[in-house]
Amino acid sequence: MAARGGRIWLPGPLSWRARVAGRGGICWVAGRARKRKSAFGSGAELREAALRVLDRHQNLNDLLLERSQSVMLLFGFQVEDAAKPGGQESVKNQEVSSESFTVSVLQEQALRLGVPAAILAAKNAVTNIERICQDSASPSEAPLLNLDQRKRLSGLLQTMKDLLANNVFCRSVFCQEMWKMKAPPVLEAVWHLHRGDVIGLGELLESSPSVPAAVEWLCGGLSGLCEQAEGTHGDEEVAGHVLSGKTPKQALQEGAERAAVRLDQYQSDFAIVFLQNGFQQTSELGRKLEFKKVPNICHAVLQRMLTWVLDAVGKEKQEDVSTSQAVRFWLNVFNVSLYKSVVHPDSLQQFFRHTLTEVLTYNPLLKVSDAIHMQKEWSFTRTCSLLTTLYRKLFVAFSAKESILQLQQVLETHEVNWQHILSCVSTLVVCQAEAEQLFRDLLSRLLIKAFENYDMENMITAFLIARQAALEGPAVFMPYSEWFKASFGNAGGHQGSSKKALVFLFEFLSELVPFEAALYLKVHIMYPPFVPTKHRSILLEYITLAKTRLADLKVAIEDMGLYEDLSSTDETVQSLPFATQTTVIILTLKEQTGKIIVTLDFSQHLPLVATRVIKPQGQALRDVEKALQIFENTRKIPTSVIEASIFRRPYYTSWFLPALLRPRVLPRTPDARMAFIDSLKRADKIPSNLYSTYMQACRAMKEKMLQDESKAETSPCKEPVEQLEAELAELRMLTVDEAKYEDVPAQIAVISDRLASVLGHSGDENGAATLNSPIQVDVSSPRLERGHQGVVDLLLTSFCQNLIAASYFNPPDRQGPCLSLLVKMMCGHRNLLPALLGRLCQLIYHQGPSLDDAHILGLAAFVIHLSESRALIPEVEASFGISQPVPGKVLSVSEYWNSLLVCRTEESFAFCLRFCTAAASYLMCKFSSCSHEDLCALFPPDLVKKLQYLVPRLSLEARGILCEEPKTDPIWSSLSQSSLNYRRASLCLWKQARFQELLKEEAFQLSFREWLLLELEVYPEKDILSASERQDFHHWAIYQRYLPAPSASGGCDGDLEKACGVIINTVLDSSQRLDLGGCVTSKMSIRPDVLCRLQEMVLELGCRPKSLSGCSDLRRHFLFEILQERLKDRKHGSALSEQLWRRQELLLHRRILVGLPASALIVTCRKGKKTMLDCEDFFHFVNSELKNVCSRGYALSYDITAHFFRGLLNASVGCEEPAEGVNNVLAVCQTKCPVLLFSAALWWPRLEPVLCSQWRRLFQAPLAEGLEQLRAGQSTAARFLSSGAVFQPSSPPWTSAAFLHCVLQQQSPCGRGRDVLKRLGTDVEQARQCISHLLISLLFFSLMDLISAKIAPKEGVDFQPSLEWSLEILQCLEERGTSWPLLFPSAENDPGKYHVLHSAASDRHIQLLPLAFYSLTPAFRPELLTREPTFLLVALDLYVQLLRLFVEGTDLPQSDQVGEVPDLAECGDPVELITTARRFLLGAIPRCPARSFGNIRSLVSVCEELDPELGVTLLHFSRPEAAMELEEELLLF
Repeated sequence: MAARGGRIWLPGPLSWRARVAGRGGICWVAGRARKRKSAFGSGAELREAALRVLDRHQNLNDLLLERSQSVMLLFGFQVEDAAKPGGQESVKNQEVSSESFTVSVLQEQALRLGVPAAILAAKNAVTNIERICQDSASPSEAPLLNLDQRKRLSGLLQTMKDLLANNVFCRSVFCQEMWKMKAPPVLEAVWHLHRGDVIGLGELLESSPSVPAAVEWLCGGLSGLCEQAEGTHGDEEVAGHVLSGKTPKQALQEGAERAAVRLDQYQSDFAIVFLQNGFQQTSELGRKLEFKKVPNICHAVLQRMLTWVLDAVGKEKQEDVSTSQAVRFWLNVFNVSLYKSVVHPDSLQQFFRHTLTEVLTYNPLLKVSDAIHMQKEWSFTRTCSLLTTLYRKLFVAFSAKESILQLQQVLETHEVNWQHILSCVSTLVVCQAEAEQLFRDLLSRLLIKAFENYDMENMITAFLIARQAALEGPAVFMPYSEWFKASFGNAGGHQGSSKKALVFLFEFLSELVPFEAALYLKVHIMYPPFVPTKHRSILLEYITLAKTRLADLKVAIEDMGLYEDLSSTDETVQSLPFATQTTVIILTLKEQTGKIIVTLDFSQHLPLVATRVIKPQGQALRDVEKALQIFENTRKIPTSVIEASIFRRPYYTSWFLPALLRPRVLPRTPDARMAFIDSLKRADKIPSNLYSTYMQACRAMKEKMLQDESKAETSPCKEPVEQLEAELAELRMLTVDEAKYEDVPAQIAVISDRLASVLGHSGDENGAATLNSPIQVDVSSPRLERGHQGVVDLLLTSFCQNLIAASYFNPPDRQGPCLSLLVKMMCGHRNLLPALLGRLCQLIYHQGPSLDDAHILGLAAFVIHLSESRALIPEVEASFGISQPVPGKVLSVSEYWNSLLVCRTEESFAFCLRFCTAAASYLMCKFSSCSHEDLCALFPPDLVKKLQYLVPRLSLEARGILCEEPKTDPIWSSLSQSSLNYRRASLCLWKQARFQELLKEEAFQLSFREWLLLELEVYPEKDILSASERQDFHHWAIYQRYLPAPSASGGCDGDLEKACGVIINTVLDSSQRLDLGGCVTSKMSIRPDVLCRLQEMVLELGCRPKSLSGCSDLRRHFLFEILQERLKDRKHGSALSEQLWRRQELLLHRRILVGLPASALIVTCRKGKKTMLDCEDFFHFVNSELKNVCSRGYALSYDITAHFFRGLLNASVGCEEPAEGVNNVLAVCQTKCPVLLFSAALWWPRLEPVLCSQWRRLFQAPLAEGLEQLRAGQSTAARFLSSGAVFQPSSPPWTSAAFLHCVLQQQSPCGRGRDVLKRLGTDVEQARQCISHLLISLLFFSLMDLISAKIAPKEGVDFQPSLEWSLEILQCLEERGTSWPLLFPSAENDPGKYHVLHSAASDRHIQLLPLAFYSLTPAFRPELLTREPTFLLVALDLYVQLLRLFVEGTDLPQSDQVGEVPDLAECGDPVELITTARRFLLGAIPRCPARSFGNIRSLVSVCEELDPELGVTLLHFSRPEAAMELEEELLLF
């Protein structure tokens, strides 16, 4: 019945081949059966015949494979026919019959062979697996099957599962037979067995006859699997097809021809087995006692594969790319997420801890000396990426504290691989934010242990870890210099406990010297450990040793520069010349409807060129920049440069001068560099040949530029910039993907490394010295270091694009740490900060209103993160050009960028509102989860205060108490839209309950004074508010906001006087500060609208009820109390700057007083039943302060004089007898404030019509007697000069003298003065004494004019006429025999006689009376010496004063206009005047009678000190016998 050629003809229903044939097969058996008549009579006969055929020809292996093929065909049938009615039932029946048929055949064959069916099935299955694995063109050791093998194996696995289900398959025999195969099975086949629950990997490994062989097979297969996973395109397709992790059966259901296997699933399944068995826990041992070999095998495989990884790490540069990719594929085993709940947590911890220990102790061949020398190459960015990836995966399983404790434990108990240890430290500080403090604690513990036991190992460990962490920059760890200072730089350091500890430290440092890099030696020299004075020799020995080592390294201490910056760890820096053009980066974000394009451009200036430098050239360039800054401020050669030219000649000539004299195209107008070079040349600090070479090179450069002006400078190497751009682009990809936030710290570290390359030297360490030195920024004209602007623009652009890209996908609080870390990294590059802050100044201060919305959003967020990193940024010394607010004042970074936000014009108001709203909104959204206390710590107070000023000013709605919480939070979302409405957004921010809570904090409350300072900066003519709107705003702010508010919140407690005091002080402070943007109005002017508010408040104060107590009981006038309080705390030194400040302050005081209601100068009070006028406070203020700003010396200016008299008349209205009140005040003036009467005399021609008109308007009565006397004094003097009438002086005579002197100055030509004096002598004898007082008073006023001509020549008083008039008066007095020397105040004479005159003169005029006295020497007659016994005393005292004026330098003339100094040639030569005075005294002393020497003893010693020759002469002639022995008479003239 068997067909020929091996073909069996089985017609009828028992032909299972025909039943299961699919559409691809040819059903010719069934077709023949239908055409022929059956030869068998019944079905039983047919079955018997079929069994005989099978018995003779069956092959069990073929049967199992045919079963496999039938299964595959069955799947095809199922797809085709399952939809037909009854199709699924048919398939199910066929599967069951097929399974039972296979089992029955297998059992019958086993029965014949006398072998159990299960054993027979296992052996035949192994035979089939071996055939499947060998039927391949690929090498037998290949870990993957091809498509055909995978199909066949899939069917076999299904059959094996069926046999297992029927208990006809022996697992143990199968495992034993597997190890007897000629070649090891393909790893994928084993995975299918394990994954399909046929034979677990553990069972297979346990049956291995040889543990080493099993380990070798597994490791070879796993490494081959990793290599093949990263190999050809076909294998990549296989590796990536089933990424969903579907089982092989599910994959086959999608189509066997496209079935694939996920290779990382192999890894995860195997890794789970390895981990479960290789690191068993005690609780799991009972469950796994059946496995004895498996734990050893699994542990050995993991160890062997880790060794494979570490070998590849050590040979990364030699290995090809495929090997590195294969190793990287294996690192997926260390993904914690693979194990989830399938592995015991303790096993996972044990595995990762063991792995970390093995990595740190792998191949410990490097010595400590190697680590010291090479650790710079083991930073995070320079470490093999395979190793850093492994570390980062391991650290996921631990907290930062656990990782560092494990590191410490390994260091204490093992021999370690220092490269791996230190690269682990770098990875930890970069990738773990809390690692910095933990490492500080570890270093502290190590040092404590080291000094307790004098253990060198702990010392070297601490130093290596500190240096390694510092290599990653101050953004992640403190600089090494700062750590060294903190640890050893003070008496409380570890070495300070004893001499033994000190010796131990220096022995350790000395042992390091032969291996040290120059940088660390410099740190140890610049910041030496604290050493008690008695042990100073120990330190000096080390410094000598360190300097010797530096000399061996060819690094001299002299090459450290004039202003050394120990922030660089690179000893040499490669050149980085590059030219950048406008940086425009387009970021495209795809979405379903299209794309968003964001274009940001921060480069709006010329292309930049960065110059390559190699240390110490780089330090020399920085020294030159620092020296130029000092020279610009002082206009003097810095002392450090002069000292270097003498004591550090090698550095000065070899480095500093070449850096200064770099050829360039010289500007037409000499700049600071040219002036500096010229100063050095004139001081012979630049050799002539070097200067000539420099000038020739500059001329050659200019000629070259002119020849080829259009040719752009090209850059030979743009690679560093391009690398930086590429890394920033990579960061953008991480920013928008939340799943990749954990990779951000590592990417930031890479960017930091690229940035250091671009900048020209590493910014990985920021020395303590540089942190203490402020960053200087010229706000009026910020200058950026060559080459840095392009880098700053690139970084700012990247930041803004990252922000906008991230905001498109997530709100700020879900954007991860990218932006914060990026800014923190920038702050860590100390040499970038000046350019960064200068660029912010350009963008915010100078170009702010022109920035578009994207720029403003980006910059606002940037400054928030800048403030967040303020601890890394030194203070900023902001210079505003010629108008600097307070010299020497430095600002924090938050205060700095707030100072750039000026509100003066309509454009600047709009920009500031947009910027501050964006900044505050971003901060509140970014840190929305923070507590109120944390938010307060993050918020820059100046930002909140600026918003408190801006929002109510520009929004009427915000001037009420609005604290409604909106239903939505539109702040950030509204700012992120393309069309921005900043007023709406700012109002929305203002209404936020959380923002209102901030405003309740004392630190954030805008005080009345701060509000006024901001308001005084506004330019009224360019204000965003109209005049009426501004007035409304002022009224709201003063009367509704600040006046009723308590002082704790910046208000005035309802006190009008307090509010007036705040306004006055603020106005004066604001006027004293020079305008930051250029003087638009005069510094002496006061804002009219602010002055109006002050006038309103002063008038309201005047409406208070009069005091019922006496005037003497009243407290001081609040106005003058405020003004004098400002002057009281100032020192009264002779420094010119202090004098100028005080003068300007008093001029401002006068301006305020004149601007207030005139009656405010007078206090009205009740005394008994009468109303009295009290001017005591005003008189005191005039006598002590205001008279010192009068240029005439004896009279106030017209404005304050007229203001007082008008106020006097107005205030007298409240008196029952106005004329009596006025008379009383003027009577008091004669003794307590005569300068007011002298002022009235000077200005009476202008003052009279004003006062007479006012009196008539107020009273319609005759003029008050006091005023009438003033008018009479003027008219009497005028008649005397014009008609020759007799002059009748009034009482007191100095008032008449004042009127006469003023009328003479206004009317009389110089030649008539002598005639006037003669006519005064025609008076009757009884008035002679009065006339003498009158003449002395005239002399006093003329001397005041003479001094005024010296110090204020522009006031209309000429020196020569004043001198001639004074000499005429003096001659007249001499002719009359009148005693006049006591007019000049002396410490010895009685000031009472002429006290009134002296009290009216300014302090400056009184101080310069010696100048006037010795100008009168031509009129001194010889008989004066004998007639006036006090003359010698006065002359000597004034001569001493004159010498002191000259010695102290206080005789410099000053003008009434601040800052103006008259020509010294017009003032005479002070030396000539002193010579004249000295010659006069030397001639006069011998002629003086003995009684003249009686009261000069106190002056003799002073004269001996100041003028020894004069002192000797005085001493000689003051003896009685000297006068008797005089042999010849000295001529005086």
